[in-house]
Amino acid sequence: MSKSAPKLPVTGVVIAKNEGDRIGRCVASLVPLCFEVIVMDSQSTDDTVAAAEKAGARVVQQPWLGFAAQKNAVIALVQTPWVLLLDSDEWLADGADDMIRNAFADGRVEQADVWNLLRRTHYLGTALNHGGWGKEKVARLFRNDLRYKPASVHEALDLAAKRISTLGARIEHDTARSDDEYATKLHRYAALWAQQRHAQGRRAGVIAAPLHAASYWLKNYVLRGGFLDGGKSARYHALHAGYVYEKYRKLRELTRLGTTH
Repeated sequence: MSKSAPKLPVTGVVIAKNEGDRIGRCVASLVPLCFEVIVMDSQSTDDTVAAAEKAGARVVQQPWLGFAAQKNAVIALVQTPWVLLLDSDEWLADGADDMIRNAFADGRVEQADVWNLLRRTHYLGTALNHGGWGKEKVARLFRNDLRYKPASVHEALDLAAKRISTLGARIEHDTARSDDEYATKLHRYAALWAQQRHAQGRRAGVIAAPLHAASYWLKNYVLRGGFLDGGKSARYHALHAGYVYEKYRKLRELTRLGTTH
């Protein structure tokens, strides 16, 4: 699609902190399509702001509110009818621009309130086309009145009573800079997940951690063919099986503490 093609009634939004090495790629994929791109920065200490502005975004500052609240804050700035949200480590794949434009051109976009796009994850140079990570449906194109439900991690849009459909446009997701960084992030997410679920009244039994971890490995690495991707795929799935184990182990700890008071 030519860069001179008209902009759509869509605002691209991204939240970021210290993402100077990859925010440019994210913003650049949105600029040709969107009426405006807004990056909400959380007081970065690197060149995130400069890189985002150079790629064509308007940058606003907001101290960190949490994943869901931060995304809601940037969505609240949108003036167009539609929002296209990406994370800073994501970008629209080749051809996604045309597919989204076509949905607006033929009026199809109005048939839903939320459109899932298909996300493919990459791990340290390995594209994960199998194992549940090649065409993951993520709700990223939506009307500007939608908001994320309160959550500490794994935030999700409130889709109650909303019409949801899927568009074949792909998002690419380069999930890690290094193995250590990713392992640390998953460890942090496991703690947040356990705290969140415990606050919601969820409990975990003695065998929950090994059972759920084994189930993840069997389902995604074996049955869904994660092993077919080769490269770093085994390590990626091992980290995720460990993450599943850790979040249920931590929930079990909180469950036990709760029963002793």
